Amino acid sequence: MSTTVGIVVFDDAEELDWVGPWEVLKMARIGHEELRVVLIAQSVEPVRCAGGLRVLPDCSFADAPALDVLLVPGGQGTRVEMKNPVLLEWLAAASESCEWVTSVCTGAALLHAAGLAKGKRITTHWAYIETLRADAPDATVLERVRYVRDGNLVTAAGVSAGIDMSLWLVGQMYGVDHARLAQRAMEYDPAPPYSAEV
Repeated sequence: MSTTVGIVVFDDAEELDWVGPWEVLKMARIGHEELRVVLIAQSVEPVRCAGGLRVLPDCSFADAPALDVLLVPGGQGTRVEMKNPVLLEWLAAASESCEWVTSVCTGAALLHAAGLAKGKRITTHWAYIETLRADAPDATVLERVRYVRDGNLVTAAGVSAGIDMSLWLVGQMYGVDHARLAQRAMEYDPAPPYSAEV
């Protein structure tokens, strides 16, 4: 049985928020060619991400396939998209068929704005925690965690945390051994050279 993952892209989306999970899912296709990953945007026009990377969506909201997994990245663009009824209504509708609904970084704010995080435990980038708490008083915003699962909703902290969340998700979909295979294939064995001081 095929599995379709939809990654939403929009102007000023943070690149690694979605490219990291895309890479994990690409590696997860080894032995699971039925896994399909599509980039979805409001239109099929090129999207310019936060760092200037330009990408071409595979499909628009209007012609997107039914999804099994939905992933929403963050980035500065979320501040605009939180006021975009076309995107928010599409997220709410597309999520109905999904086994998993996920976000990275401030993508959690879009899920909340679409009504998908009410009453849920969620997380986001450390610099956006207090803003999300203020904007989402009906959700419990956790900090100092890489990702949070509440039912079928999985939200990851900023940027690289989306890789961790996606590997966990692959483990849920295809088993832990396959997730470890994908992790090994992409040489993902973090050993940061510096300790963070913020």
